Amino acid sequence: MLLTKFYITPPLHATRNHHTIYKSHPNHLPQITLSKLRRNLGRAAMTTTVPDSTPSLFLPTSSNATTAATSVSELSLNDTYTPRYIDVGINLTASVFHGKDNGKQYHEDDLEDVIRRAKDVGCQKLMVTGSCYDESKSAYELAQQHPGVIYGTVGVHPCSAKLIHSHPSGPEAYLSALRTLAQEGASSGYITAFGEIGLDYDRLYHASKEVQQKYFARQLDIAEEIGLPLFLHSRAAAVDFEDMLFPRLPRLKGGLVHSFTGSVEEMRRLVDAGLYVGVNGCSLKTEENLEVVKQIPLERLMFETDGPWCEIRPSHASYKLLNKEECPPVPKQVRRDRFKKGFMVKGRNEPCNIPHVAYIVAAVKGLPLKEVCEAAWKNTIDLFGMDKTA
Repeated sequence: MLLTKFYITPPLHATRNHHTIYKSHPNHLPQITLSKLRRNLGRAAMTTTVPDSTPSLFLPTSSNATTAATSVSELSLNDTYTPRYIDVGINLTASVFHGKDNGKQYHEDDLEDVIRRAKDVGCQKLMVTGSCYDESKSAYELAQQHPGVIYGTVGVHPCSAKLIHSHPSGPEAYLSALRTLAQEGASSGYITAFGEIGLDYDRLYHASKEVQQKYFARQLDIAEEIGLPLFLHSRAAAVDFEDMLFPRLPRLKGGLVHSFTGSVEEMRRLVDAGLYVGVNGCSLKTEENLEVVKQIPLERLMFETDGPWCEIRPSHASYKLLNKEECPPVPKQVRRDRFKKGFMVKGRNEPCNIPHVAYIVAAVKGLPLKEVCEAAWKNTIDLFGMDKTA
């Protein structure tokens, strides 16, 4: 049978492996697997040799060729969605993003490369978590350096509550400084949430229940006063967390319970109270976790990485759901002591991994990626009031 060569020209700056034609520019089409193209082109057969510069498909020369060409046109029109993401929980103030770990300098500061890699996969906005006054101040400064891309939170993590309790100038001095920082950041638009605050009974060696509860309540007072939505932490403390938070919600601006790993019942209580739920690799470890994620309403879902932690690992129940042909490839990883410019550091989770969270959530829910991504985007913008333009 006579064959006619039909070309699909890759975009400039495109990268490709033997499976995927993958766009790396935001104005180009999303990644399109050859298997997807083959399905849309009917019975077309792939060539065994695909030149790097002109990936091609071979189509029968007949009336079917016109039909197939029309299908390609329709594919271009219907499949032009480029996934976009907001990482609502990323700890860019962590020393490992500046080449340090436990006080030792392993490699140069590569934070700007981390931000660039995030943008390359469509992660257009990042909300940097503050876990104490100093980290919150650093998050604010990062946001000022990257307007429209980075936003920050201000607050003290429950495991850091002793910093307030034992401050040399007293708890009130610490809380006053925190309030001032939050007010200034909220007024400028660079600070979009109050947090990370809440309760963590898994790690009481950092701060007792009494200390955590005392300063969770005090920080809720500040959030109510300033009018910022909440970035919340709840671990093994659901009953106390809900008892302290829920009565105040009518006076607060809503909130996100991030890195959620609780039960279906707990998730439903949070959602029924009007809160949002953040999903990252730690939310996708077990089959029970996946069942929870499956039941999170789309209108209450957000994505995060919680990097440098909470990566998706081969041992996780969700790992088998990662479609290597569909997900954007990640750059090569190297050990921190063998650092190379432009490479990811092994074991350090980054925002550029957020597509994997989205693809898994879409697979678990049995929904199109676009539907899941757009819901998470809208939810994030609605709650945190970030600039709506990319």
